[in-house]
Amino acid sequence: MAVTTPYGAWRSPIDAGLAVAGDGHPQHVGAVGDEVWWTEARPAEDGRRTLVRRGTDGTERSVLPAPWNVRSRVLEYGGRPWAAVPRATGGPLIVFVHFADQRLYAWEPDAPGGAAPRPLTPVSAVGAGLRWVDPEPRPERGVVWCVLEEHTGEHPSDVRRVAAAVPLDGSAAEDRSAVVELTADASAPGGHRFLTGPRLSPDGRHAVWIAWDHPRMPWDGTELKLAEVTPDGRFTGVRTLMGGARESIAQAEWAADGGLLAATDRDGWWNVHRVSLDDGRAVNLCPRQEEFAGPLWTVGSRWFAPLPSGLIAVVHGRGTTRLGILDPRSGELVDVPGPWTDWESSLAVQDSRVVGIAAGPRSSPEVVELDTRTGYARVIGAAHRDRVDPAYYPESRQRTFTGPGGREVHAHVHPPRNPGHRAPDGERPPWAVWVHGGPTGRATPALDLEVAYFTSRGIGVVEVDYSGSTGYGREYRERLREQWGIADVEDCAAVARALVEEGAADPARLAVRGGSAGGWTTALSLATTDLYACGTMRYPVLDLTTWVAGGTHDFEAHYTDTLIGPFSEVPERCRDRSPLRHVDRLTAPFLLLQGLDDAICPPEQCERFLAALAGRGVPHAYLAFEGEGHGFRRADTLVRALEAELALYAEVFGFPGSEVPGLELEK
Repeated sequence: MAVTTPYGAWRSPIDAGLAVAGDGHPQHVGAVGDEVWWTEARPAEDGRRTLVRRGTDGTERSVLPAPWNVRSRVLEYGGRPWAAVPRATGGPLIVFVHFADQRLYAWEPDAPGGAAPRPLTPVSAVGAGLRWVDPEPRPERGVVWCVLEEHTGEHPSDVRRVAAAVPLDGSAAEDRSAVVELTADASAPGGHRFLTGPRLSPDGRHAVWIAWDHPRMPWDGTELKLAEVTPDGRFTGVRTLMGGARESIAQAEWAADGGLLAATDRDGWWNVHRVSLDDGRAVNLCPRQEEFAGPLWTVGSRWFAPLPSGLIAVVHGRGTTRLGILDPRSGELVDVPGPWTDWESSLAVQDSRVVGIAAGPRSSPEVVELDTRTGYARVIGAAHRDRVDPAYYPESRQRTFTGPGGREVHAHVHPPRNPGHRAPDGERPPWAVWVHGGPTGRATPALDLEVAYFTSRGIGVVEVDYSGSTGYGREYRERLREQWGIADVEDCAAVARALVEEGAADPARLAVRGGSAGGWTTALSLATTDLYACGTMRYPVLDLTTWVAGGTHDFEAHYTDTLIGPFSEVPERCRDRSPLRHVDRLTAPFLLLQGLDDAICPPEQCERFLAALAGRGVPHAYLAFEGEGHGFRRADTLVRALEAELALYAEVFGFPGSEVPGLELEK
């Protein structure tokens, strides 16, 4: 029988350790012969990512021991860090990026005696300055194609990027000149600042890739590049097939028949098109007001995958995502049945089988296989396991609220839920408004034990897909153009107020929480509204004046040109929007969490924010974590951050008998 207990004081079996223990999120799935491999997080092993191998007998095991860490730092967000080289005998040859030194390694997992990985690329003269991502083996030429990001100096802008061919024989491990650069960098005519890995046509005659330059982000505008491949494997006759400043091409692949496919938002939504090699003319294969791709934050993202049969596996949806099989001849799209509501941009094909990573309202990310001949989908790896009774999971709903001017604001709503407790009559629950990062991103409509950590204690969580979020078309995405710091704050406030007006939330016990760009929105929400009683900022953006002056990495150095306006043209607007400028308006208690190795939102911003706050009497706590970057990965960090956030709510909202260590708030 449920016990009557105030919200926030509900006892839950989901402690912080349990909430983060399930964060072994699989990523970057790939087919290796008849086997399936992927990377998987190990929070308890300093947050490294290992390679997991699923054999033909269905068993899965981690095959790269510590300290190997399969993760790239290209664009700081990384991308696909490994690939397999098929071989007739001796088992596969695995090529991967090791996080510690960013070198590319080759490894023979089935070699007698268990040979150690051997380096394919040299050590950089600048610390981890030669970075690789999106390996594409070309065994017929004895090389692997990659994107090379070369840091040439200490300033974040001292960097160049090209497509390159790395010899598989290891000759480049000591000799940088053995690496053959296939494309020009941004300093040369026809070169670009950013690019994805090239893909070779089935006949071996052409290569295609995506490129863009400052000040555009890849969701603003990209170009689809085409080159002829010479007999010695070099690129020539490079030309632009399609794209530009107002068209975002997110992915390009070759179909089995040699046709070129690309996901572009030229019609307002990322849809899959067939592209002519002659004139770049594009035909939409399935016109829908849905997204068949997403923002290109990481290199090697794959939202669609052509099958040998001519069909195309596609991840698509609006707010949520599904896996479907598209017939490019008829435009018919058949969705895969199953409980999954969020498919990631990681697909692999094995003949008639498609493998991807998916999660649902009752399951964390799993490796799922679809047999396209039967339509049957099943979990084959990283299977979700209920560590507690699912009755403690939130009953989540996707809702659309009304924002300023009548605009739609989408959100995922997670009310409090715990089978062992009920609230006293008439008591309204506290709620936390969660603001996703990006800001060009979205909330994930799937089970998150961090959400359940709060909802099972009687604290509601609402994840807001504010203006600028992805998943709802280009128009929704561009509502944040020059409005960052305004529209995002307004939309989150509109959702919070609606919950109060409906009687679902206690107006005196509202919190706001976000990381990275979500931390920016959190800080401004606390400073510019009187709606929230407290907030949690995780590795936030706090000051644009340093951000645009080399205070962040190269990839996002001009992001604010569209979000707010070019600093050279509107410097005062950039200063006025920055949370640092509004410290004097901040009165609500807050928790600030920061990784000391963060190259995207450096800790220096937090330090200057706190210095400006000193002496103002605002209760706050600052927790900085050694060895953590942008996004926490280590189990002890994740636990400390989660418990500190709950402790903040317990202190501010007055929860009786909190089971987590207290949080000392300075003033």
